[in-house]
Amino acid sequence: MTESAEKIKKQFIDKGIEKGVEELTPEKIEKTINKILKSETGARFKAYVETCVHCGLCSEGCHYYLSHDKDPAFSPAGKVKQTIWEIVKTKGKVSPEFIKQACEIAFTECNLCKRCAMYCPFGIDVAYLMLTMRRICHMLGVVPQYICDTAHSHASTMNQMWVKDDEWIDSLIWQEEEAREEIPDLRIPLEKEGADIFYSVIGPEPKFRAQLIYQAAVIMNVAGADWTMPATPGWDNSDMCMFIGENEMMGRLKKSHFEAAMRLKVKRIVMGECGHAFRSVYDMGNRWLGWKMPPIPVIHALEFYHELLTQGKIKVAKKFDKAVTFHDPCNVVRGRGLHEMGREVTRAFTNELIEMHPNREQNLCCCAGGGVINCGPPFKMKRIDGDRIKAEQLFNAKSRGASTIIAPCHNCHGGLEDIVHHYGLGMDIKFLGDIIYECMEKPGASEG
Repeated sequence: MTESAEKIKKQFIDKGIEKGVEELTPEKIEKTINKILKSETGARFKAYVETCVHCGLCSEGCHYYLSHDKDPAFSPAGKVKQTIWEIVKTKGKVSPEFIKQACEIAFTECNLCKRCAMYCPFGIDVAYLMLTMRRICHMLGVVPQYICDTAHSHASTMNQMWVKDDEWIDSLIWQEEEAREEIPDLRIPLEKEGADIFYSVIGPEPKFRAQLIYQAAVIMNVAGADWTMPATPGWDNSDMCMFIGENEMMGRLKKSHFEAAMRLKVKRIVMGECGHAFRSVYDMGNRWLGWKMPPIPVIHALEFYHELLTQGKIKVAKKFDKAVTFHDPCNVVRGRGLHEMGREVTRAFTNELIEMHPNREQNLCCCAGGGVINCGPPFKMKRIDGDRIKAEQLFNAKSRGASTIIAPCHNCHGGLEDIVHHYGLGMDIKFLGDIIYECMEKPGASEG
């Protein structure tokens, strides 16, 4: 580890990590590591660990590495060397202090963005290796406190924000009442059996961003969509358990989500603008439950907006009058390839799209995804400093005229807001749904 990396790592104290490390013994560490490596990994893990030739070509793909003046300790290969390689080499005979450092690396120095895999000549998925390290840390009880608390909220209430069942329904009724002042015949259908669409949202929407439910209801109404939302647990598609390696609870969450949709006999799930939730529902939680693909078709909001636009179900009334740039969320671009759909909808509703460089599947991560922002205040500045390169990318887009960032993902909003504020960029950040709602035709809307 370099001197600069050592200095950075000594700045942070987290009660969840510290308390967990205090209760470790060498015997517990060795037993836990070997149990996971033998029972939960296989050919994929072995191929990745044994194939890497330490060439370092992955380094240029990592925003932490680029933002820390190319310090090799922050390179993807460097992070794996400080974590997974060591526990494999020693067969789990590592110290509590090693687990503490490995926990910080896996949870707060890797966003699981998978950009490095695009630079690796063998396509090694470092995100998978870091998730394996997180799984080991979770099973050892060494997890950052804030994200652990959020996972506990999931376990207790089946949603991320401790929203009670009646509070969820009250939030939907409230947003329906608000929206009916604009469109008198609008409804948010609850528990409608056999609807085409089960619309699912992330936990913070009813808690902090209820206007997004309002806007989605207006878009659904204008498009004439046959849709519903559940009145029961299973409405929240978010998943911090996935990010701490609490795979059993991740499975329970996805089971609840899919069962709510199947109980209502809907044809498909349309997810709001969230990247990590899409990853959980479409790519990880379903597979933990034994499905190669989800039991009900799942699409992200970007796909849905594109469908409505191309089918003429929503139409442009006016163009957004400020130049925008489009941020590609890792989990729906590298993870699903929705970059062109997002741009087609953006171009339809805006006058000018100014691209960041690099973009699309090469875009730089916001440094908030992968559960990193959910590790909380102790690691906030570590996260912001770890994405100086993103600030430079945004500044470049701003210097060419972009004043608004479109980011179709909740975590990206959180990360970009911190970057914009800290680096004094003075840019607005919007969801794509914000732009559509503001600029689309609204037949039946009351005047004023």
